[in-house]
Amino acid sequence: MQKKKETTKKQFRNIIWSYYEAHGRHDLPWRKTHNPYKILVSEIMLQQTQVDRVIPKYKKFVQTFPSFVSLANGGARDVLLLWQGLGYNNRAIRLQQAARQIVDMYRGKLPNDQSILESLPGIGPYTASAVRCFSWNEHVVCIETNIRRVFLHHFFSGQESVSDKEILPVIEKMIDIGQPRAWYFALMDYGSFLKTQIENPNKKSRGYTKQSVFNGSDRQIRGKILKLLLAEKKSIKKKSLESLLDVDSERLEKILHTMIKDNLIMIKNRNVSLK
Repeated sequence: MQKKKETTKKQFRNIIWSYYEAHGRHDLPWRKTHNPYKILVSEIMLQQTQVDRVIPKYKKFVQTFPSFVSLANGGARDVLLLWQGLGYNNRAIRLQQAARQIVDMYRGKLPNDQSILESLPGIGPYTASAVRCFSWNEHVVCIETNIRRVFLHHFFSGQESVSDKEILPVIEKMIDIGQPRAWYFALMDYGSFLKTQIENPNKKSRGYTKQSVFNGSDRQIRGKILKLLLAEKKSIKKKSLESLLDVDSERLEKILHTMIKDNLIMIKNRNVSLK
């Protein structure tokens, strides 16, 4: 059987740039700014959330909280209300915690330093690199689900259980160093397109895990608890939550414990309220 010919750097770049020129999502609001605050907000919102759901939430969020200072000074209830519908609400709390650290430690200006960025709540290696690239056009190596899909498809098609450690040098080799910001936008758009055309190459990733079912999950119940607390504007008794959510006390206790750890809620005298 003839071995598939490896894609050259020139061929690969032509594929990516040609797709981006014809089909790139140039109108995404966070692509029209170099503001580090707005880019960080978009990156946190886009974690595990579809672009179409993020767009209206992003616009409203940065309109209400236009800077690190305004977010740091905002109320947790207001932040969570704006976040409703995006899921993974602990992201909102961590984003506000990060804003407060940035205001307290860096006078409201996000540092362009990988290690400092990664030390902030809710910011991991990818988000730190993405913020540096999209804010300051830095030549950094980034990998997320769409980018991983592209490289697995073009450079690791005959392999299984491929680690990110194997993919990262190939990403670095292929970066168009003259315009890294646009290059990564192009990679993401092409990766999003690939998802609709072929079986997901990310299944070949060593870290691949199938997303769990949402309906009936602890994550869904967490969301319902927050929704009730945001609507009530007051505390709710634990016993009432068991009845409202139709969940047994042991399971509810575990879910509430995780929400306390995530700084979403607090419990006093068996009354549950927002932190």
